[in-house]
Amino acid sequence: MAVTQRSQNCYILKNEPIQSDFCVKDSAPALHLVNQTEPPAPVVDLGKHELYINRELSQLAFNLRVLDQAMDEAHPLLERMKFLLIFSSNMDEFFEIRVAGLKKQIEFQRENPGPDGMRPRDVLEEISRQVHAAVQRQYDVFNNVLIPALEKENIRLLRRNHWTPEQAAWARRYFRDEVLPVVSPIALDPAHPFPRLVNKSLNFILSLDGSDAFGREGGFAIVPAPRSLPRIIRIPDRLTDGGDNFVFLSSIIHAHVDELFPGMTVRECHKFRVTRNADLEMNAAEVEDIALALKGELSSRRFGTAVKLEVSSECPEDMCNILLEQFNLNESEMFRLDGPLNLHRLLKLGSMLNRPDLAYPEFSPGIPSALSAEKNIFDSIRREDQLLLHPFQSFTPVIDFLRSAAKDPDVLAIKQTLYRTGGKSEIVDALAEAARNGKEVTAVVELRARFDEEENLQLASRLQEAGAVVVYGVLGYKTHAKMSMVVRREAGKLKRYVHLGTGNYHSGNARAYTDYSLLTDDDDICADVHRVFQQLTGMGKASKLHALMHAPFTLQKNLLALMDKEIAAAKAGKPAHIIIKINGLTEPKMIRALYRASQAGVKVDLIVRSVCCLRPRLPGVSDNIRVISIVGRFLEHTRVYYFQNSDPQIYCASADLMERNLLHRVEVAFPIFHMKQIKRIRAELDTYLNDNTQAWELDAHGQYHRLTPKHRQPKTAQQQLLEKLSN
Repeated sequence: MAVTQRSQNCYILKNEPIQSDFCVKDSAPALHLVNQTEPPAPVVDLGKHELYINRELSQLAFNLRVLDQAMDEAHPLLERMKFLLIFSSNMDEFFEIRVAGLKKQIEFQRENPGPDGMRPRDVLEEISRQVHAAVQRQYDVFNNVLIPALEKENIRLLRRNHWTPEQAAWARRYFRDEVLPVVSPIALDPAHPFPRLVNKSLNFILSLDGSDAFGREGGFAIVPAPRSLPRIIRIPDRLTDGGDNFVFLSSIIHAHVDELFPGMTVRECHKFRVTRNADLEMNAAEVEDIALALKGELSSRRFGTAVKLEVSSECPEDMCNILLEQFNLNESEMFRLDGPLNLHRLLKLGSMLNRPDLAYPEFSPGIPSALSAEKNIFDSIRREDQLLLHPFQSFTPVIDFLRSAAKDPDVLAIKQTLYRTGGKSEIVDALAEAARNGKEVTAVVELRARFDEEENLQLASRLQEAGAVVVYGVLGYKTHAKMSMVVRREAGKLKRYVHLGTGNYHSGNARAYTDYSLLTDDDDICADVHRVFQQLTGMGKASKLHALMHAPFTLQKNLLALMDKEIAAAKAGKPAHIIIKINGLTEPKMIRALYRASQAGVKVDLIVRSVCCLRPRLPGVSDNIRVISIVGRFLEHTRVYYFQNSDPQIYCASADLMERNLLHRVEVAFPIFHMKQIKRIRAELDTYLNDNTQAWELDAHGQYHRLTPKHRQPKTAQQQLLEKLSN
């Protein structure tokens, strides 16, 4: 029999059963020694289903937190509208990927429960229940809160029954001039089967009376709304009483749909929209050219298996049944909507208005004096590592890093990873210029960045045409690491400079997402980055890295070791504290390690924006774990791992604590070496932990609760960082 010490005066002997709510069946027995002064802690099975939150339901909970922002009057009106619209986009992707994945498990009879123990069909049932309620709430907010608020500001989205005669005449002309030439009505009969409708396209289903020129009797027809036309159209000012007035394309089509079927009567006309499985699948063993294979898969995404049907609220049962049967969906997968079917298309409304008073105030991102434009960026990096926090600080130095390298005659080579860049990327411009200037440019382009695949294929071709070497990483492992390396000749020797980040090389994202950037010439970091690039472009055994943690090889193992070190400190009576800021926490090993840390007395603070499968505040399991989620003006995207130890250690990373990041992607976590920067990041983490305005705290039951200042001073992390770091 083995005796193990659990605390200073508490021992457990594995020989007699322990009764506990969290005890394993037939589990470890215990012996009470004569000299013990406190009862032994129960042995907890950290694999019990009750200790985990379902992944999909946690992601759904995040989307609901986004929806809640639409009701928050602390946000300007147009920003509240934006949150409502982003919720629509988030839910589309949720169904396209997560719900589609659950349905596929059922289809292929692979209903293996996750760590939470829920079966896919049970998860789908709960998703349906929650989403139906959420969508009803979304449209209630849209129709009864935001639209009236916009009207008070002289911004009107006019339904067709509110058009003046002059506006109706203009709408008719718009239909005949812009819509009629490009729309293709489709009658449903044996010669015209139900058309293949593109994922998330807007369509109308109609019932017709009468007979046509060929003697065909009326029935049902489909009218796809032209995807080439804008979904929201400004009414000419001369036809209004002032303000900003808009109509929906769907309203214009609906008002004039009878013109598509001359001589027949349109009895019913209703909008519908189908969402499809949009996850791409490629068999690594069968792919010879990933770029060619991906091009083939992209077209199939538009016509994947249906996962959700949206119809106008007044659509009659017979029409709904036709659609459900056509798309092989059941009634629980159909959503009746009282308003536009794709609210996300209304995001363009903000750019069509000149109302800065209804949006967040503009700000100018800060630029550290060491990185001002007149200074040589390589000199600045040699003097001191440069740490930036976007969007509060500018992304321009990162772009300048590559622009300078492209023009510098002493630069010999540039190596770069690209995951998401945006359509007009200054980063890609700089790399192309460098290649044309004779630099050795190597770009690792991840073609499988979800929903950016087509754009990445185009930028890869562009770089190749400029003379860059383009590779697509490692098949089966997405290259998600954010790395850039410049090789420069200085004093007759080659010297490396590196940029590492937690976010993409995307200027647009850098204005909307929070991310850290590190510019450094540290020898160990630079040598490690070189080795990772060698792995990505060549072949060979995993290299031993000296500074970086590297997925899928060492990141998980090293993070677990750092947690164990913190556990040992707590057991030795030393201060112990773990702070982790990430986007998602799902990986069971990491969750169990955090539970063990809590049980050992380590204080654990988790700032998890989206999915979190860990349950905090469970007695005897996670008493010392706090979980918060920040939802605000900017999308929280930084990944930071802080370990107190005797000397604090901080790593910033491209990786979340999720299976895909730790096991199926190429990721890097980079250390922060300088104490000034360690203290800075720790202070910024504390700013988030002290947020009592935009923070939501997770309880043991898996529910999030919005924190409020009450009698305390309001503290908003993002606003504080804006005031501190921006100009």
